[in-house]
Amino acid sequence: MDTEAQASPHAMVKAEGVRKSFGSLEVLKGIDLEVAPREVMCVIGPSGSGKSTFLRCVNHLEKINSGRLSVDGHLVGYREKGGKLHELKDSEVASQRQDIGMVFQRFNLFPHMTALENVMEAPSQVKGLRKEACREQGAALLERVGLGNRVHSYPNQLSGGQQQRVAIARALAMEPKLMLFDEPTSALDPELVGEVLDVMRSLAESGMTMMVVTHEMGFAREVGDTLVFMDDGAVVEAGDPKRVLTDPQHERTRSFLSKVL
Repeated sequence: MDTEAQASPHAMVKAEGVRKSFGSLEVLKGIDLEVAPREVMCVIGPSGSGKSTFLRCVNHLEKINSGRLSVDGHLVGYREKGGKLHELKDSEVASQRQDIGMVFQRFNLFPHMTALENVMEAPSQVKGLRKEACREQGAALLERVGLGNRVHSYPNQLSGGQQQRVAIARALAMEPKLMLFDEPTSALDPELVGEVLDVMRSLAESGMTMMVVTHEMGFAREVGDTLVFMDDGAVVEAGDPKRVLTDPQHERTRSFLSKVL
């Protein structure tokens, strides 16, 4: 039997009736979806549709109001006892987050640290790895994202695309099971988008499970296993990216795609 299938018989991400409100505004209106191990799910939709909020719920940066959300078979942010959900302590949530890498629109690098120091920081501080081991791992990850020659550069000496690749290397340094990307190219100049998408493409080819909120339809078509279209806090349509992009079944999907393709 395939050991990978044996190790992860469940979905890597499973959302069941996930709802999230900010005050009286309901942003997520009962999200149901699953991401299989090694799957790349791309999420598209207009601004304000709930895409980024849902991604932030997956690693408990936002607390859901109802429903259930699991990563690799474990409830995110909660434990179940006596049929009720009880919120985990901050330290327990932080421990869960070690398995979930997240890359944001903005790079959020420490400006006073070099690229290598940025990548070394979490494994050193959170996992307590020896500095030398962190240095070796960090250098290898920067090489992997095409920045082996910029390990000693500070963020202000790097282009936006290079900074985002450092951010990806930093997330990978925690050896996550799942990578979340929240519009990782939207803050970049158009000519720098390709270098970040190339790194994400190679990650997908290596078998990393990924959820990607994106406006890059070409990437979704080529790399995605599943394409999800969200609007007004709900999943309107989901399926094979090529099918959704060329033959959408819902009028709302057709209307959105006619504006972006």
